[in-house]
Amino acid sequence: MSAAQAPLLPGCATLGVLGGGQLGRMFAHAAQQLGFATVVLDPDPASPAGQIAHHHLCADYLDEAALDELASRCDAITTEFENVPAPALSRLAQRRPVAPGAAAVGICQDRAEEKAHFMRLGVPCAPHALIDSQAALDGADAALLPGILKTARLGYDGKGQVTVHSRQDLQAAWDQLGRVPCLLEKRLELAFEVSVIVARNTQGELVHFPLQQNLHRGGILAVTTVPAPDLTAELQARAIAAAETVAAEMGYVGVLCVEFFVLKDGSLVANEMAPRPHNSGHYTVDACDVSQFELQVRAMTGLPLVAPRLHSPTVMLNLLGDLWFRNGEAEATPPWEAVLALPGTHLHLYGKQSARPGRKMGHLNVTAGSTAQVREVALRCAELLGLPAF
Repeated sequence: MSAAQAPLLPGCATLGVLGGGQLGRMFAHAAQQLGFATVVLDPDPASPAGQIAHHHLCADYLDEAALDELASRCDAITTEFENVPAPALSRLAQRRPVAPGAAAVGICQDRAEEKAHFMRLGVPCAPHALIDSQAALDGADAALLPGILKTARLGYDGKGQVTVHSRQDLQAAWDQLGRVPCLLEKRLELAFEVSVIVARNTQGELVHFPLQQNLHRGGILAVTTVPAPDLTAELQARAIAAAETVAAEMGYVGVLCVEFFVLKDGSLVANEMAPRPHNSGHYTVDACDVSQFELQVRAMTGLPLVAPRLHSPTVMLNLLGDLWFRNGEAEATPPWEAVLALPGTHLHLYGKQSARPGRKMGHLNVTAGSTAQVREVALRCAELLGLPAF
């Protein structure tokens, strides 16, 4: 949508989303709550978003007929995952506003491009090198070891990453990852991880949520706490300014998450970004007066962006399929009744038909009147669910 175009109004327009996972489901809920009709394109006939959308186009993301039908049915289109094929976005953009655009998504799809974007803007990131040939691997600076070798494309939730300590490890890891283009990043002494979610529209207006402090287990987000308990006001301001600069310089339209590492020496470095709502922002549905998904709708339709307000301290617990398994055996449903008997608990299950270890099945938001209260209840929830304390 260009700056000159009128906003798409609730009750008068249809919004489309490429991807039928849980992010698409929560986007569709937010769009429908505002009064928009929704269309999902996803190849899975049982996709979480497809279950609740007004219309589900069950087709591959590169199916030209399905893409043309999506464009015909919708007034504007977004995506719920960054690895959507670029040709699909480009084809849709010929007929309808697409937010975020293919160019911005392309930067986020490639770790080398992402790091280059950070560096152009003076946003600090970990020392790194592109490994795209045997010569590049042989010539990699020894100062980058120990490090983490990451595939340049298609990695997420710790997948496509191998820790390396020596040149021998580096060679073995590159072979293991298929000798595809990779980024070698120096391992840094981390204190903790944070993320910031911003929203930007075509007029260049920017709003942001407070920083989220995140705990990962096995490369997958496990716990998000807001307000971030270990973050200074100065670091929070720097992270927000960096994220807003990153979004503005890409001409970004939509919701963007930028993840940061806080190092043990107190410095801040950018890790990566996601061109969509983010797992660490799921708390916004219950703890803020406007959620990240509503801001996604507002940004793509040209509706006013309003600065979100955190009205309750919150902890988000990610719920993986492991909860349905104990000792390798499938178990009954987790103890939701006991969890929901606790004050301030908000359960969100994604409608996935089968659980498996590591699969994101839902999340639990806990809200309370104070940070001490929310932590106490969240720890009790974790205990009931058999999750590690945090």
